[in-house]
Amino acid sequence: MHKEINKIKSKSDFLNFLQLYIKDFKENKDSWENKTIDTFLEGMESWVEDMEGYYINMNMSVPENIDWKTFADILYASKMYE
Repeated sequence: MHKEINKIKSKSDFLNFLQLYIKDFKENKDSWENKTIDTFLEGMESWVEDMEGYYINMNMSVPENIDWKTFADILYASKMYE
């Protein structure tokens, strides 16, 4: 999945990633630590709190200018959008 993440440059690329991500969950659920929505969101929260450390440890630059509101819009809308 890391290779796919590095390919994301557009909305279309992101949608492709989401399709692969969903497929991975369905086909490899046993390899996922967070199998329910509540543990998935808690994992996301924990990772966001510590994300700077991830990028530093991976020798990557820490992202700047993240559009947090759009990300929150996506998450919020996902609870009701079909």
